[in-house]
Amino acid sequence: MLRHRGPDDFGIHVEGPLGLVHTRLSIVDLKGGHQPLEGPDGQQVLVANGEIYNDPELREVHAHRGIQPRTRSDSESILHAYALKGIDGVADLHGMFAFALFDRRDGSLLLGRDRIGIKPLFVARLQDRIAFASEIKALLPLLPRQPDLEPGAIAQFLENQFSTGPHTVFRGIERLEPGTCLRISPDLDCQSVRYWSALNVKTQDIGLEEATETFESLFNKVIREHMRADVPFGLFLSGGLDSSILASELTRRMNTPLQTFSVGFKGARMDDELDAATALAKRLGTHHTPMELTRDQVFGRLVHSIWAADELMRDYANLPTSLLSETAARDLKVVFSGEGGDEAFAGYRRYRPSMERRLKALLRPGSGGFRTRGQWSGRQASRTFGPALHRAIKETRQPFINAWQGTPGYWSDIQRSQYTDLTTALPDNLLVKTDRMTMGFGLEGRVPFCDHRIIEFGLSLPDELKIRGREGKHFLKHWAESRLPATHLRQPKRGFHVPIGEWLQGEFLDRLGKRLTNNRAVNEWFRPEGISALIENQRRFGTASRELWCVMQFAIWHRLFVEGPIQVPRTFEDPLDWII
Repeated sequence: MLRHRGPDDFGIHVEGPLGLVHTRLSIVDLKGGHQPLEGPDGQQVLVANGEIYNDPELREVHAHRGIQPRTRSDSESILHAYALKGIDGVADLHGMFAFALFDRRDGSLLLGRDRIGIKPLFVARLQDRIAFASEIKALLPLLPRQPDLEPGAIAQFLENQFSTGPHTVFRGIERLEPGTCLRISPDLDCQSVRYWSALNVKTQDIGLEEATETFESLFNKVIREHMRADVPFGLFLSGGLDSSILASELTRRMNTPLQTFSVGFKGARMDDELDAATALAKRLGTHHTPMELTRDQVFGRLVHSIWAADELMRDYANLPTSLLSETAARDLKVVFSGEGGDEAFAGYRRYRPSMERRLKALLRPGSGGFRTRGQWSGRQASRTFGPALHRAIKETRQPFINAWQGTPGYWSDIQRSQYTDLTTALPDNLLVKTDRMTMGFGLEGRVPFCDHRIIEFGLSLPDELKIRGREGKHFLKHWAESRLPATHLRQPKRGFHVPIGEWLQGEFLDRLGKRLTNNRAVNEWFRPEGISALIENQRRFGTASRELWCVMQFAIWHRLFVEGPIQVPRTFEDPLDWII
């Protein structure tokens, strides 16, 4: 079930009540990095996904303590850090990772996940066993029966476009939260340990020039570490600030042209960033691959992207990211992407103080006017949601309220907004997109702006270095002035948009309406009259594409993961064939 994540190698270790399985995507130590790996004294066994970027530095430290590595695999540093410090050694690791480490000395198993949640890890707690995997689809066949669905997670998906927190849509299957380890004893007792939290970040009293000097050194180190690989890598170049900075930083460190990939949309009225990305690629001298996608290409990728994502999430960018990943994976095993820059340096408009925010805070208290409303109007939800979803909708804001109210009292509202996104939307939406869409084709996505040191630095900056007037990312733009053209730096933030609203019309919409109103899963969770009203609103006014897309995704997801058995769809499918 995880072969797509690791098509290069396969390993298994069975020892008494323990089973470890690993599928490998070979990035470092191509010949010698087979897993499972054993510890230096033979007392630990490890399987791991991801990259430990500071492996060379850790090897020097570990060598001084008498530990000699058996391979060149960066994953071996996890074993050595644990051998020296136990669970405290996890804090020494820089990178993106999910791992399972069996300690023969006491029969315990340690599960660990990186600080930001770049790499996924799911846990199913059963009566007589605990199972864990990088994707939910690998756990479902191990369960004694199909688990019940969580109405709250479905309602979060509908209102927020993703679900967040420890609970997934499958009851009994949980996410191991970022920055957390879970120690499991032989009798299945579980102890959770948080080894990192952004809540510990203190605001710096620092000016623009001092911050620029500090960041120069930090970012240089982070990029240098992220470039470590025994295989070639490329970059998804959107034309926005973050990926443009990465393009500049990577190209000036490379001896050969960087491979870059960009996407736009053919025949759409909505502007895209393909021209800006292509112009920058030409300026930097990259080996550029622009893709101009048609409606049929985008819609045809929906089923495969739902299968790859595992979780219910309505991010239109999954579709072009999946198509970009398939193209890049023909020549590469690693690709860089700019996720995390907006959260670290306050790039979103929603972070800016405004009268509207203050009014929202009065009308819907709890989160300072931040993320106060869902994506369905109250009338649409009342007409369309079935009883279980209608009851659950009241709690869909709670993760944002909890994050907001858990922050230190001396933080500003901008910091609270950043933190709320850093612990909800980033790990459970944006990084799901990056990890699952790339790994769906055996391609590793690297996200330097999500390095915990970059996150800590950006979060710690004073507000006046983040937002100035109507401009977000003020500091980052200032820092990048010597690297990118002024016209590129000062272009307004547009975000990455896919013209689904334009394309969800005509014959496809008519066929979709018939399929949805007759679908068993849709009728179980939604009201048929509400679905019909959405179809009519979209047909007449074009105002229900987002809501219909959610329901369509749910129907296909239900077919893939609930009605089972799980099938691996082709990369191009008519999505309506999967709604019966």
